[in-house]
Amino acid sequence: MKTPAPDHHPRVDDHFVREDARAEVVGGKLLMSPPAEEPHATGHFFAAHVVGAHIAAGFLGAIDMLTRTSQDSDFAPAISVFPAERNPATGGRKLEELAFEVASTQPLDSAGDKARELVRRGVRRVFCIVVRHRRVVEWSQDTDAWSPLPDSASIDDPCFVRPLPVRALLDAAAGDDAVVAALAAKGSPAIRALEARGEARGEACGEARGEARGEARGEAHGRIVALLAVLGARGLVPSDAQVARIRSADVATLDRWLPRAALAHSLADLLDLD
Repeated sequence: MKTPAPDHHPRVDDHFVREDARAEVVGGKLLMSPPAEEPHATGHFFAAHVVGAHIAAGFLGAIDMLTRTSQDSDFAPAISVFPAERNPATGGRKLEELAFEVASTQPLDSAGDKARELVRRGVRRVFCIVVRHRRVVEWSQDTDAWSPLPDSASIDDPCFVRPLPVRALLDAAAGDDAVVAALAAKGSPAIRALEARGEARGEACGEARGEARGEARGEAHGRIVALLAVLGARGLVPSDAQVARIRSADVATLDRWLPRAALAHSLADLLDLD
């Protein structure tokens, strides 16, 4: 079938598939959409959690939202990101900018048919999270095929408040870290409050440690002065190395040396005991 010109596309929200039908139509073919099992269902939930946190102001996210792509295609991407602004011509929603599919046991060809339809309609980018193989692929219009994304890559897009790490869609710990970073980038009041509490605790701990160190240094300095005074009065003049050793000693060691200094015959007798 020849793809109709953009002006002849039906509205994206003008559906011939009922939202409760558990069915989709892609290129005139009826596809059943049964309930998912693990790991598809958990992968879908987790991906929605991560993607949703990254959505920038001016955009909305949706799960399993029907999109009419052509006269004979009406189906629901797993996750859609679309403009919050309504279509001024129709009053309905605008076409999604990004779409994500989640694949587990089903072949990628099925997800590819949907990606092809979405891109033809005007969706800028389409991704697929292949749960069992722990990888993310992006549809390439140039090759008309899926292109794998490295785990170290990020999805940088105007729809996101910050680049979304690919690894965050595959790993729970990386996903949680990415969500927190995205919320911080959005200026979340809750994240700001946590950061403020952390800074306050850090300052308090730093002040307490600083005071403790200052007191310890002060106590040590007083004992060093007293020890050197006793040794000087007895004519025991320490070498530079011995002075450095005395100055680096802790309070407990200086407390042992002070009474011995009054009786020691030499600095070696005093210092070598420890």
